[in-house]
Amino acid sequence: MRSALLLIFLILSGCQSVIDQNQTLTSLKSNSVNTIQYSQEGNLWQVIANRQDIKSVSNSRVQNRIDWISNHPEYLSSISKRAEPFLYLVVSELERQDIPIEIALLPIVESDYYPFSYSHGTAAGLWQFIPSTGRLYGLEEDWWHADRRDVLASTQAAASYLKDLNRMFNGDWLLSIAAYNAGPGRVQKAIDANIKLGKKTDFWSLDLPKETEKYVPKLLALSQVIKNPSLYNQKLLKIDNKAFLKAIELDSQFDLALISQWTGLSIEQIYNYNPGLKRWATPESLPYTILLPEEVIYSFNNNLSKQGQRPKISWTRYKIKAGDSLSHIAQSYNTTIGQIKSVNELDNDTIRIDKYLIVPLAQQGEDYYSLSENQREKSRLNIQQKSEKIIYKVLAGDSLWKIATKFDTTINNLVRWNQIIPTDSLSIGKELVILRDNKNTTELAKITNTGMDIDRNIFYTVKEGDNLSKIAQKYNVKVLDIRAWNDLSEGYILQPGDKLTITINIVNSNLS
Repeated sequence: MRSALLLIFLILSGCQSVIDQNQTLTSLKSNSVNTIQYSQEGNLWQVIANRQDIKSVSNSRVQNRIDWISNHPEYLSSISKRAEPFLYLVVSELERQDIPIEIALLPIVESDYYPFSYSHGTAAGLWQFIPSTGRLYGLEEDWWHADRRDVLASTQAAASYLKDLNRMFNGDWLLSIAAYNAGPGRVQKAIDANIKLGKKTDFWSLDLPKETEKYVPKLLALSQVIKNPSLYNQKLLKIDNKAFLKAIELDSQFDLALISQWTGLSIEQIYNYNPGLKRWATPESLPYTILLPEEVIYSFNNNLSKQGQRPKISWTRYKIKAGDSLSHIAQSYNTTIGQIKSVNELDNDTIRIDKYLIVPLAQQGEDYYSLSENQREKSRLNIQQKSEKIIYKVLAGDSLWKIATKFDTTINNLVRWNQIIPTDSLSIGKELVILRDNKNTTELAKITNTGMDIDRNIFYTVKEGDNLSKIAQKYNVKVLDIRAWNDLSEGYILQPGDKLTITINIVNSNLS
């Protein structure tokens, strides 16, 4: 019955629509009776600390994570900077859907509130949605835009998904959070196994993947730490309890350079507030909701009123030459075949030599749009490495498995290095980065310039002669951390063949 309910929840949730995009963030209303009290607290971190609903738990698994946080004094300070634009939005949506406010800390566990986070499992964005779950909750992706990275859309979807999981697990938030990480089927399987054995079915009693067994304690540890940050050697930068960003509905496509001119925001700021944007302009499908700081809204609206009905992107008149195709023209002008066909009212892909097409044209050169997908791709290919870097062009018949075998690496490495989806077909001629002997963390840190995941797990098999000190030095981490990540007691002696999880926390300093 529970499995059937799960299927129903997932199917129904895929049909749910997100909130009316005409609403501004400040108009989002909470179902909680505590909303008025919230407004009396000027610091959002304090709001989250004071209004927690999930019962606090004290055990070794939670304490290990608290100890880890205490030993990393800069941890929450750097996260505060990245969370500042988005935290009010997240809290508002959780209030609206009547979800415990400490779930606003979940993006710390998932992505450290880093909007371009991307994991080896193809999870993306603050909430680390994988493509399949994202689609069930209305998160789509096209050439212009990726909803899983869009902060507003993904937050609404995450809240809806968590609410469905909570209904499935009879209001148990620890099981719901575990299911968000491991999947509801995996959690239900563990519950069923315990029922057969006559064991308890609470989260702490279940046999779950190691990552999930640590995932829930991470959130509980954070919820405890923010109640008294100084006690745990942390400093949380104040985030005002008011909207930092406002949702603006656009009824036409905008060149991001024009938005930059109208608002005074840098192009990097526009991308960081709207990490779902992949190109030089907002999407062609309308309407589109963009997030802009409250302080620039007046300037934006003022310039918009002056612009009137004039186009918000530039166009060029292109004369078709021999050998041209819509695909070639679209690629040359960084746009899509569909957009060219729509603007020129073409019924098919047939074009004639010496005829003219109207094609959208970016105001600035490609390098100007520094965080577009194309530019992040260039950054990935141009990473300077101490170890050998190979740029491999995909050939006909290639697969990730074939390429990984050829270069004595893994499919996960190829996915991680190149930010690709394993199930997608490889296009002939696509360039892939392959790193040889990429073993030290300084190299991994450089990879974050492409917007990949921040928390990266390395799985290490203990060899003859290894000890914790030697392994910690190899990966530039602390012995204390390795013990905490792997639940090792002080007296535990490593044995050859032991499997260790080593977590490397990577933060893109250029975007923090």
